[in-house]
Amino acid sequence: MGYQIDPEGNETRVLHALIDFRDKDVLEIGCGDGRMTWRYAAHTRSVLALDPNAARIEQAIASTPDALKPVVTFRVADIAKSSLPERAFDLAVLSWSL
Repeated sequence: MGYQIDPEGNETRVLHALIDFRDKDVLEIGCGDGRMTWRYAAHTRSVLALDPNAARIEQAIASTPDALKPVVTFRVADIAKSSLPERAFDLAVLSWSL
């Protein structure tokens, strides 16, 4: 028997109550398999989602909904060792990093 994370949508509701994702370029740190990414990505201009675990990134890429493929980019990377352009993102979200 499987289980569903946050079937009531509480996590998604709180996420959107705290952050306005509309038309933003988002950096997601610790994206894992994209579980949180799907909860906000449709509202953004773009998402660069990073995680150091290659298997999790492969999983995220494989499960990316077609509608989000032009918006979301998943990359294997450790944020502490990455160099990203200054001011390239409107906001950063930490998911599995905490």
